[in-house]
Amino acid sequence: MRHPEAFHGTGVRRGFFEGWYIKLVTADRAQRWAVIPGVFRGLAGDDGERDEAFVQVLDGLTGRSWYHRMPLEQFRASDRGFDVEVGTNRFTSEGAILDLPQLRGSVDFTTALTPWPVTLREPGIMGWYGMVPFMECFHGIVSFGHGLAGSLDIEGHGTSFDGGRGYIEKDWGKAFPAGYVWMASNHIDASTEGVESAGEEQADASLIASVAIIPWLTGSFRGSIIGFRHSGRLHKWTTYNRSRETRLAIDDTHVRWSVTGPDGVLDLDAERVRGGLLHAPLRTAMHQRVEETLDARVSFRHRDAEGRMLIEGVAECAGLEVFGDTERLLAL
Repeated sequence: MRHPEAFHGTGVRRGFFEGWYIKLVTADRAQRWAVIPGVFRGLAGDDGERDEAFVQVLDGLTGRSWYHRMPLEQFRASDRGFDVEVGTNRFTSEGAILDLPQLRGSVDFTTALTPWPVTLREPGIMGWYGMVPFMECFHGIVSFGHGLAGSLDIEGHGTSFDGGRGYIEKDWGKAFPAGYVWMASNHIDASTEGVESAGEEQADASLIASVAIIPWLTGSFRGSIIGFRHSGRLHKWTTYNRSRETRLAIDDTHVRWSVTGPDGVLDLDAERVRGGLLHAPLRTAMHQRVEETLDARVSFRHRDAEGRMLIEGVAECAGLEVFGDTERLLAL
C-alpha cells in the first residue's frame, strides 16, 4: 500500500499479474506511445501452466500494437520502489531505456514523478479498498505527469522527446475486471479564464477516471475512481468518499459520465475512436482483447457545490478503454 509503484509479486507462484503503463508523448503531440512492462505467473498453456514476462507497445496514433514475450528469468523488479527490467529494457523513476524492434533509445524523466498521495487515512487511489486482500485487481498512480527529454529511434526514424510529457500507472492482482471503462489524460486544454491565466497549473493538470465491476464477497458492485488534478490540488470522486454517479451512458461513439461529491460536480464526455488491441490478464491467460487508444478526446466541466465553473475544456491525447460486460456494469 505504501509503495504502489513497487513490485507486489514477490513469493507469488501462480494466478498473478503485474504491469506498469508508461505513456510517452512528444512536445508537439505527434508521437504518442504506451509501453507496458510486466509479468504473469501461472499462465495456462497446452503443456500446463507457465510464467512469462512481457513488454507491450502501443502506437497511440495508428492503433498498432505489439506484444513481446520473454522468459520469466529476464524479469526483475524492486519491491521497494519503481525499478523494473524486462530483458534489456529498464524502467525507473529516472527514465526508460528501450531496446525493442519498434522503439530503441532512452527517455529521461526531467521532473519528479507526482503520484497519487499515499497517507495512513487514504492509502492511495483505491482508498481503504486497497487494504482488502481478496480484491481481484489493485491499481496505483505512479505519476500524474512529468517532463521528458531524450530521443528514441522509432522504426528507423530518430525522434526527440525533449519537452514532452509522460504519465505512469499500474495494475496488479489476479485479473482485470469483467467489465470496465478507463480514461486518462494529462494534456488538458482548458478554456476557463482562471486556468488560462495560470499556465503552469494548466500544464500540470491531469485526469484519471475508471469505473468497473468489482467482485465482493458473494456478489459484485460498481466501483468508480476519478482524480482530476488541476489548480494546485487533487479533486476526487470515488466510491469510498461517498461520491455518486448521476449519469453513466455508454454507446458506440461516446462515454458520458457525471458525478457529484465533496469536490463538486464533474461532467465527462469521452469520444470513442478505434485503437489497438492490448493483451490483458484473465485468471489463466493473457488475451489480446482490450482495445485502447491514445487519440481520444474527453470534454470536461468541473463546477463547485454552488455551481460556479472551476475549469472546462478538452483533455487531448487521452487513453480510453471500454471493455467487457458493459451492460452488466451499467445495471449494477
